[in-house]
Amino acid sequence: MLTYTPPSLHLHLHLHRYPHSTTISSSLHHHPNHPTTTAPDPVLRIHNSKTTSFLHHRQPATTTTNETKNPPQEYENDHHHHRDSEDKPKTPPHILPPQEKQNILEMSLVTKRGPQFPGSIYANSLPSLQSVIQTQNEDDEDDEEVMIRRALDIRRKVTAEVFKAAMKKGKFGITYSTNLVNRLPDFIDHVMIEAAALKRSPEFKDSTFNLRAKLVIDHSNVVPLIRWLKHNNLSYPKIAKLICMSKGNLDSIRRLVEWLKTVYVKGEFLGATLLKSGDDILHRSLEELDEIVDYLESNGVRRDWIGFVISRCPRLLSYSMEEVKTRVDFYLNMGMNENDFGTMVFDYPGVLGYFTLEEMNQKVNYLKEFGLSTEDVGKLLAFRPQLMGCSIEERWKPLVKYLYYLGISRDGMRRMLTIKPMIFCFNFEATIAPKVQFFRDIGVREDAIGNMLVKFPPLLTYSLHKKIRPVVIYLMTKAGVTEKDIGKVIALGPELLGCNIAKTLEVNVKYFLSLGIRVRQLGEMIGDFPKLLRYKVDLLYPKYQYLRRTMVRPLQDVIEFPRFFSYSLEERIIPRHKIMVENRVNFKLRYMLACTDEEFNQRVADKVERRRRFESGRMDDAVSGSQMAEGTLGKPASSSLSS
Repeated sequence: MLTYTPPSLHLHLHLHRYPHSTTISSSLHHHPNHPTTTAPDPVLRIHNSKTTSFLHHRQPATTTTNETKNPPQEYENDHHHHRDSEDKPKTPPHILPPQEKQNILEMSLVTKRGPQFPGSIYANSLPSLQSVIQTQNEDDEDDEEVMIRRALDIRRKVTAEVFKAAMKKGKFGITYSTNLVNRLPDFIDHVMIEAAALKRSPEFKDSTFNLRAKLVIDHSNVVPLIRWLKHNNLSYPKIAKLICMSKGNLDSIRRLVEWLKTVYVKGEFLGATLLKSGDDILHRSLEELDEIVDYLESNGVRRDWIGFVISRCPRLLSYSMEEVKTRVDFYLNMGMNENDFGTMVFDYPGVLGYFTLEEMNQKVNYLKEFGLSTEDVGKLLAFRPQLMGCSIEERWKPLVKYLYYLGISRDGMRRMLTIKPMIFCFNFEATIAPKVQFFRDIGVREDAIGNMLVKFPPLLTYSLHKKIRPVVIYLMTKAGVTEKDIGKVIALGPELLGCNIAKTLEVNVKYFLSLGIRVRQLGEMIGDFPKLLRYKVDLLYPKYQYLRRTMVRPLQDVIEFPRFFSYSLEERIIPRHKIMVENRVNFKLRYMLACTDEEFNQRVADKVERRRRFESGRMDDAVSGSQMAEGTLGKPASSSLSS
C-alpha cells in the first residue's frame, strides 16, 4: 500500500529522536507513489533557525487517508529502537556511498569552503577524513589507495591555489599565474611536502595547511625570483623549467644568472643557456665554471667572445675540466695555433661541445681520404668548422657519389673541398642537383659540367633563382649571346654567374656598345672570350685608347680578337708594339699578343728576314734588269760600227 509522509511528521519524529539537534530530515525525496518498504533513508540537512521555525509552523492543507491507516515505518522503527536500545548491541556505522565519500573528502581538503545557505549539506557536522576511511572494509585496500590518491590530488590543488594567491599579491596577472603554475608540478609537490613537514614543529602544530603552504612559498622568495627572471627576458615556460630543475634551491638560479652576465651572455640567451647546460648546471660551483672560461681564454678565445660561445654551445658548461682539455687538444694537435683555434670556436662554438670524440675522429679520418694531411685538415677546419657538424653517412657519402657520377675525380673533389668547403655541408639533392640540371637545360655538355664545377666551385653556392638564372637571362637578352652559344659561354666562363648585373655586367655592356660595337657582335665576342664582361671599365679604356690612337688599329681588330683586353698594357702591349715599330713589322693582335716572348721575338726575326730577302730580291732583280737593258742597248751600236 502506498503511503505519504508529510514534512511536519518527519520533523516531529526527528526532534523526538534527537531533541538537541538542529538537523532536520527533508522529505523532498519521498513521493506518494513510492512504497514504504522501498523508500530510501531520508537525507539529513542542517537548517538554520529561520528554516527550522518555518517547518515547525508549516502544516499541510490536506492529507490522504492512507496516512492514518499505515503509520510511517520510521515511527515504528523509532518506537522499537527506544524499546530495545538496552537489549541490543550498537550497530556498526553506516557505509557511505562512493560519491558521498568524495564529497566529504573534497570538503575536508578544499582551500576555501563554499558559502552556506538554507538547505546546504555538510555545513557544520562533517565526518573526519579518517572516520571515512575507517568505515571501509578492511579487505578493500585498493579503494583506500584511491581515496589517498584523491586526497593528494586535492592537496595539490590547494597548494596551487595558494601559489596563485601569492602570484596575485606579487602583481602578476591571472592568466600568467595560471600558465606558470600549471608547469610547476614538481615545485608544487615540494611546497606541499614542506608544508606538511612544518606540522611537526610545535609552533605550527595547530596551524592550517594553507597557512603553512603560504609560509613556505614566502620563505622561498619564488615570486620575486619569477619577477627577476621575467625582467631578464625569460618566458614563463623557461622560468617554470628552471624552478623545477632547482629542486627547491632557488638561490642557485639567481647565482648562475649573475655569473653568466659576468661572461657577457646576453639576456635573451640566458634562459636557453641555463636550460641546455644540463640538469646539474645549477649544482656546479662557480669556481669550476671560471676555470673552464680561463682555459678557453688562454687558448685564443677572447674574453668578450666567451658569452657568445657559451650561449651557442651551453653544453660546454656541463663538461668537466678534463673533458674540455681533451677537446681543445684534439684541434691544437692538428697544427692550429691559438688565433686559428679562437676564431674557429667563435665561428662555430658547437665544434667543442656538440659531438663525441669518436665522431670527431671519424670525420677527420674521412677528410684525409681525399689526400689531405693532418695539417691540411686542421687548416680546413679552422677555415670552415661547420664541416664537423655534417654527417658522414647522410651528407658526405651521397655527395661524393654524385660528384663521381658527374666525372669529378678525387683530385677535383679535393680542389672543391679546399677552395669552397661549404659545398660539403650542402644537401646535394636540394641545392646542387637542381643547378646541375639547369646547366644541362641551357646546353652545357655533360662532360663539361664536372670540369666547370672543379674550375669554379663557388658556383654551387649561388642561388639558382636569385643569381644564376637572372645572369643567364641578361646575357641572352641584353648582351647578345645566342641560345646556341649560352652553354659554351657558361662552360668557358662560369665566373660570369657570380658577377653583379647592375654593377658589372650592365656597365661593361654599355661601354662596348658605346664604342660602336653592335649587340650581335658583342655576343660573338662574349662567346669567344666570356671573361670580357668581368673587367672594369677603368682598365679597358686605356687599352682601347692606345689601340686606336697609338697603334692606329681599326675597331674590327678588337671584334676579331677580344682577348686583347686581357693583356697588360704596360708589360705586354706597349713593349711589343715598340719592338714592332723598331723592326718595321706588323702583326695581327692575335699573333702579336697570344704568344711568349721567345715566340714573339722569333716571329719578329722571321718577319725581318723575309723582308730583307724580299728587299734583296728586288735589288737583284733591279740590277739584273738594268744590266740586261744596257746589253740590249749596246748591241745595235756595235753592229752599226762593224757594218
